[in-house]
Amino acid sequence: MSSIKLAVLLVLGLLLAMAQQSMQLSLRNPTAEIQTSNCKIAFLRLGLVFTSDNNEKALLDSGLYEPDSENPSVDIAGRRFHIGTLNNSHIIYVKAGRHSVNVATAVQILLLRFRTSGIVFFGNSGSLDEKMLVPGDVAVPKAVAFTGIWEWKKFRSEKGHLVFGDFNYPENGENLLGTVEYEKINMFTPSEAPKEVFWLPITASWYDAATEALKDMKLRQCYSGKCLPGKPKVVFGTKGSTSDFYVRNKAYGDFLNKNFDAKTADTASASVALTSMSNEKLFVVFQGVSNVAGETSSNSGVSYLASYNAMLAATKFINSIPTPRLACE
Repeated sequence: MSSIKLAVLLVLGLLLAMAQQSMQLSLRNPTAEIQTSNCKIAFLRLGLVFTSDNNEKALLDSGLYEPDSENPSVDIAGRRFHIGTLNNSHIIYVKAGRHSVNVATAVQILLLRFRTSGIVFFGNSGSLDEKMLVPGDVAVPKAVAFTGIWEWKKFRSEKGHLVFGDFNYPENGENLLGTVEYEKINMFTPSEAPKEVFWLPITASWYDAATEALKDMKLRQCYSGKCLPGKPKVVFGTKGSTSDFYVRNKAYGDFLNKNFDAKTADTASASVALTSMSNEKLFVVFQGVSNVAGETSSNSGVSYLASYNAMLAATKFINSIPTPRLACE
């Protein structure tokens, strides 16, 4: 065999091996097609996260989302990650599902498998202070916390934060449930030793950008012939309570408001915060108020308006910040 033929066969063999390796990589990592080394996508996308069908309906109904023509979605671990633009800003969105573990899992996958500059979360919440927040409003919290992590004290031992006997009806007194202490949560990051924290602060630069972008924002007041009694507003600088139980009890809502100054309650925001901070990523939260704790549940129209207004706030924020570019562009 001539040296020329040998060289040709060697080159073909190398090309075949590279193709097989590329195919195997693609099968192992379904995001490879949109994150190739030749910088087919020469920018970082924003990760948009929400939890419910109502949230996704609001996004799609807006007409502002456009799926990518070549790679509209990727399925990973039973979740579908949608790739496209939101009013011309490049995003990847995922419907995480309810409760903290699902939200944290979806955000972690998003951060590990895609090139993202940060996480924008929007969703629904309940108001714990109707003087400040009513259905249809959007809260932009400055900090959120897990308030569903309890250390249950033995009956008649030292008192925790929440004393169940204080809520006996019709008179206060002892209660076999005793008390609970609200626990901090472990924070793990690549650059610091693990530590215990309670409040999880929203990324300061993004919070400031949100207050500037949304300060004069007009929200939607009517949907399908039903209107809110007043004009909805954006409220900045609140604190949010997150737990795996949605707070509908007025007495407990008042307790959270009084003891922690929490103005909203939901089942997702703190999971977004903790996962983003653990990965040292920027993040911000927009909460559409669907109901007031203790009052009759809002109808579906109000709940949808809350989702839609939170989506509008998230979109305006996303469109207000520059798209980070990759160094290889």
